[in-house]
Amino acid sequence: MKSEYIELFDTTLRDGTQGEGVNLSINDKLSIAQKLDEFGIDIIEGGWPGSNPRDEEFFQKVAKLKLKKALICAFGSTARFPDKILDDSNLNALLKAETPIVSIFGKTWRFHAEKGLGLSESENEELIYKSVLYLKEHGRKVVFDAEHFFDGFKNDKQFALKMIRAAQEAGADVITLCDTNGGSLPNEIYDAVKEVEGAINKPIGIHTHNDGELAVANSLIALEAGAVHVQGTVNGVGERCGNANLISIIPNLMLKMNLKTKQNLNLDELTMLSNYVSELMNLAPNTRAAFVGKSAFAHKGGIHVSAVMKDSKMYEHISPKSVGNKQRVLVSDLSGQSNIKYKAKEFGIDLSEENDLSKKLVRHIKSLEYEGYQFDGAEASFELMLRSETNEFSPFFKLLDSKIHVAFDNQNHSSVEAVLKIEVDGEIEHTASNGDGPVNALDNALRKALLRFYPDIASIKLLDYKVRVLDEKNGTAAKVRVLIQSGDGIETWSTVGVSENIIEASWQALCDSINYKLFKIESEKMFTPVDRP
Repeated sequence: MKSEYIELFDTTLRDGTQGEGVNLSINDKLSIAQKLDEFGIDIIEGGWPGSNPRDEEFFQKVAKLKLKKALICAFGSTARFPDKILDDSNLNALLKAETPIVSIFGKTWRFHAEKGLGLSESENEELIYKSVLYLKEHGRKVVFDAEHFFDGFKNDKQFALKMIRAAQEAGADVITLCDTNGGSLPNEIYDAVKEVEGAINKPIGIHTHNDGELAVANSLIALEAGAVHVQGTVNGVGERCGNANLISIIPNLMLKMNLKTKQNLNLDELTMLSNYVSELMNLAPNTRAAFVGKSAFAHKGGIHVSAVMKDSKMYEHISPKSVGNKQRVLVSDLSGQSNIKYKAKEFGIDLSEENDLSKKLVRHIKSLEYEGYQFDGAEASFELMLRSETNEFSPFFKLLDSKIHVAFDNQNHSSVEAVLKIEVDGEIEHTASNGDGPVNALDNALRKALLRFYPDIASIKLLDYKVRVLDEKNGTAAKVRVLIQSGDGIETWSTVGVSENIIEASWQALCDSINYKLFKIESEKMFTPVDRP
């Protein structure tokens, strides 16, 4: 049954929470529900009220949010026995949740019905019919999830079709075909959906899993075949390899397939939604995620960058802004002058006429990357180097001497002390500080030495610290690269250091981090209007 619009069904709060490492509090779930509603999702599946007290509490609290666009859906299964529908605890928990929509799954694979539930064909059919009918009689819109439909369709087509017809006859509003094991191919999905479209007169939905890394493709081909309701999760989180990723499905169906959604979506908020959910789930965002990843529109090769600067369509399939993302150009040993000029323009430096300087910078960067430096992950260090070459930056402090003392014994007693002698504008500061390790002690001592001169550095926090061994064959004498991410509560920046001595590499990255912050502060002061009497 074809519709003019595609209905978006989000199951992040239910199926998504079954993913490994995903844990959401009730408040987290309420916050995500609010964001999904603001974005324009049609149906939000909030959980299984018959399975745990937390989901029951969620349904009580979400009703008070007064969502503007989305309808909340409670999830459960068909009844356990055909002759005990009225007393079935699961169905009654669904009704108790008082959501306008319920989704229930039933067996459509003969193997599951017989082996899993011990039901005959007629008993399973009766179970589906009576369960759906019971919910319809209580005024609910019912989404019937045909569990393992595609496996069942391939195994016994007539059985699978008979089960979804039972749901239809009972009044199900949507029949969702589920690739529960995630092993189907797009051509199999297309053929099955096409046949179902001719066999029933209800809207068809699609619910896919990513075990063959085809969940998005399978969802889109189902829409092509006639499905009008698509289920998935934000960022594709879910059990095993995850669910179909709505963050990829939505822009594809809107921008590539020219299909309409029921709500007017703010597609330019897609990246924000993806990052917001990752943050609440305490999951690191996938930098290579399609459409919304940090690297989705990042260009590194010099030829690519040169082309993108002329017309971004040469190497970008859509405008990054259309999904709330942005174009990035990386600087590395693959860079050409185009990369350097692009990055300089980003920093407000015009190198359009500086061909000799651009060539010099390209050679310098290639040389540094050969030594082990990496600037595509340390843009703050690159900006300082660039501004140093254009005589806009010189370090705010100078190291005169340093000593680090590390002691430990066989009783697990340890101590670390860093001693620094720093010069600032001709004035020498001699200080020492302890730490949990040599890098921490060095960081503490540097801040202590500089705080009197630059009190603003108190806001700097070290957010991440990574060490990469560059030439493992040299063992403990190997060169290492240290990447540091810092932040001040407003912005974050990354810096790099390379040396055979991990302390020296860390020192380089720490110095760049603080110099970058101080440079930004000084730059802001230069462009801040001064009030005159």
